[in-house]
Amino acid sequence: MTSAIETLRHDFGGDVIEPGAAAYEAVSRSKLVAGSPALVLRPRSVGDVQAAVRFAVGSGLALAVRGGGHSFPGFGTNDGGVVIDLGELADIEVVDDDRHLVRVGGGATWGQVAEALDPHGLAISSGDTRSVGVGGLTLSGGIGWKVRKHGLTLDHLVAAELVTADGAVVPASAQENPELFWAIRGGGGNLGIVTAFEFAAHPTTEVFFGRITFPVAETAVVLQGWADHLRTAPEELTSIANLANPFAGGPGAPLEIHVAFDGDDPELAARAIDPIRRLGTVLEDDVALHAYTDILVEGAALPPGLELLGHSGFVDRESVPEALRILAEVGTSAGSPSIAVRSVGGAVSRVAEDATAYAHRRAELLVATVAGGPKPVIEAARPGLAALWARLAPHVDGAYSNFLGTTTADDVAAVYPAATYERLAAVKRRYDPSNLFAGNHNVSPAVE
Repeated sequence: MTSAIETLRHDFGGDVIEPGAAAYEAVSRSKLVAGSPALVLRPRSVGDVQAAVRFAVGSGLALAVRGGGHSFPGFGTNDGGVVIDLGELADIEVVDDDRHLVRVGGGATWGQVAEALDPHGLAISSGDTRSVGVGGLTLSGGIGWKVRKHGLTLDHLVAAELVTADGAVVPASAQENPELFWAIRGGGGNLGIVTAFEFAAHPTTEVFFGRITFPVAETAVVLQGWADHLRTAPEELTSIANLANPFAGGPGAPLEIHVAFDGDDPELAARAIDPIRRLGTVLEDDVALHAYTDILVEGAALPPGLELLGHSGFVDRESVPEALRILAEVGTSAGSPSIAVRSVGGAVSRVAEDATAYAHRRAELLVATVAGGPKPVIEAARPGLAALWARLAPHVDGAYSNFLGTTTADDVAAVYPAATYERLAAVKRRYDPSNLFAGNHNVSPAVE
């Protein structure tokens, strides 16, 4: 191994960090999960990524690829393997002003992108956290504050550059390797390392953003009214309902309705948001005009010794009333996890289900639960979480991989419906037949 690392240093222009190095502790873990890799490689060029992939193949060690490092299962690190940390590949450039085309390095974060595009009056529909990586979010979906108006992040991807398992640099777009392009839009990190993305951005203004809270006793009524309103609300309005916020009292916390109106016209914003205000007794209302860059929150690393367990599922229109009834009951009862209900639909639903490897186009809502704490707390919470999701099972379908904390066969089947999985597996067999890129919700290249 030592001689192999020395050979690598001749071909690799980035940082090679081994256990015991001063930087090792900082780079060995992802944002949410601790790790103890045998080696962390921080490439500075596409050539470095190629060298890192060839080294990983030759070493026979497990490979983890890190963008922002926010995955719940800790895909950005491992124990005893190789980590390729893309953080230095973070250049952002508007390459075509007329078409608003933006080239983004594979290691950039959404905060960096938002800040770079702000002077141009542009934005890309992304997530809601500044430190989340462009790669992880885009490759699996991208659901944030512009999702109902502008769709998923991956819907605005027009081209990408990948380093595949054989160390080759491969372009992907509708014109070049279109089946690979289909696969990376929802297939996660299964197909290779994306070193650059090209997005079509959109002109943006300031946005009306904030939180409206209601008494916990009004949760059931407000939640149903909120979902009803979103069916006819302008698509400029995207909203998230939070129940059992652990920082505001857990199950006794007020119901929080977070709103983002994608526009700066106060009259239009009021028409979209006021019906929510009328659903119950407003305790707090801090909705105001903000720069889009300012509404993305920071995402701090999880302190040592703490863990997060996340789960998710999509709700179609017919199932909304019963799913929300269950969530309102559980979310206001002792032992509830933190619950977020995100509005989707809108632009997301206007894309064909088989147009990308993200197949959950017809959902109206996305439900996500999170339990956090030391390991004993997590273990104690598992029965309650299992009971909640068992009750929700008849009313939810699928799962969003960016909000999953486990990687079971059931999880993978929920993320990728059978037809999607089979098509992804065929692409996987072409570009990663040995399953080098297995640190994800894995699609096996094996023929079953």
